[in-house]
Amino acid sequence: MKAISSLAREEVKNLKPCVHGGRVWDIINITGLRREEILDFSANLNPFGPPQTAIESIKRGLNQILIYPDSNSTTLRQTITQSYDEINKDNVIIGNGSTELIHLFAEVFLEKGDIAIILAPSFGEYENAVRKRGGRPKFINLSQDFNVEPAPILHNISGAKVVFLCNPNNPTSILMPRDSLIEIVERTSEDDILVFLDEAFIEFVDKKKSYSLIDEVNKYPNLFVLRSFTKIYGLTGLRVGYGIAQREIIDLLFKVKLSWNVNCIAQVAAIAALNDEKYLRKTERLINTEKAFMLQELKRIKGFKIFPADANFVFLDVRRSGFTAPQLKKEMLRYGIIIRDCSSFTGLDEYYIRVAIRTRSENERLMEALNKVMRIKGFDTT
Repeated sequence: MKAISSLAREEVKNLKPCVHGGRVWDIINITGLRREEILDFSANLNPFGPPQTAIESIKRGLNQILIYPDSNSTTLRQTITQSYDEINKDNVIIGNGSTELIHLFAEVFLEKGDIAIILAPSFGEYENAVRKRGGRPKFINLSQDFNVEPAPILHNISGAKVVFLCNPNNPTSILMPRDSLIEIVERTSEDDILVFLDEAFIEFVDKKKSYSLIDEVNKYPNLFVLRSFTKIYGLTGLRVGYGIAQREIIDLLFKVKLSWNVNCIAQVAAIAALNDEKYLRKTERLINTEKAFMLQELKRIKGFKIFPADANFVFLDVRRSGFTAPQLKKEMLRYGIIIRDCSSFTGLDEYYIRVAIRTRSENERLMEALNKVMRIKGFDTT
């Protein structure tokens, strides 16, 4: 028999795995550290972990594992719509994590040779989803300050099928103004181009409702907005996310979606989390306080260039420190701390890192380790 690889699609054979933060299990296997010895600043998650209401709902819902979950996640979809005017469950689809919906969207709308506009840098799964379908990513490099402007995007949309946007952007933590987003959505709508807007981190943003475009989906038939339960709600290991769009897009996605894609425990936990307003207010207070603390402390380190942070993580250029990002990551592991080396992001070189915002004691531990490491290069961090 011929080599099995020769039977696979060319797009699959040429696909490279996407690099992510939060690779705690890999670090455990490499270093021999125990899980409790590791502090992960590479994944931008709610430092409180999941709400206790979600934990209790999981305990109560364990008897549901005896039967198939609701394949359409009907109750969860209905619960999501309670937060939005003029949105009903037919505007919502649930995914096994938001990443499943990125790939599902590409599967439905991209054919071989189709062009997809992707910012550089931005979340790597967009490129993987496009390439897996035989599409062609067209990268738009951001400016030196990493702000996202409509003009370079709109200048390059000719012949494109979809534009992928992340707001706030990952890994830069920079928010795109609402009027700029509307300009892109309106112009692409005129040219029959879809806009996939990833709002995975927008719930960490001050006045988030004034930046989100969920309330615009009924106005723009080309708009799909992605949200996640991984970041703000800490349901990371359960894998659950959702998308909102006009019914025509949602119906097409449902045609391709795997049956029973979201397990019953994830569904009940997500419903409980959505109803826990107290937890969200507590998270908002923590992130705002600790973001200010982190930015102040990081500015004391002369070897770092710090970018504005709109989300729950901070993006830094470390080239003046004397370390590359991989070197700095290795040094920090000596203290049991994982930071995100951003070298894998298209559009970045080996001098950028990303660190999440966590609790005060954890943030102090990060700063203590960073200061010790920077003294190796002779930086005064007092």
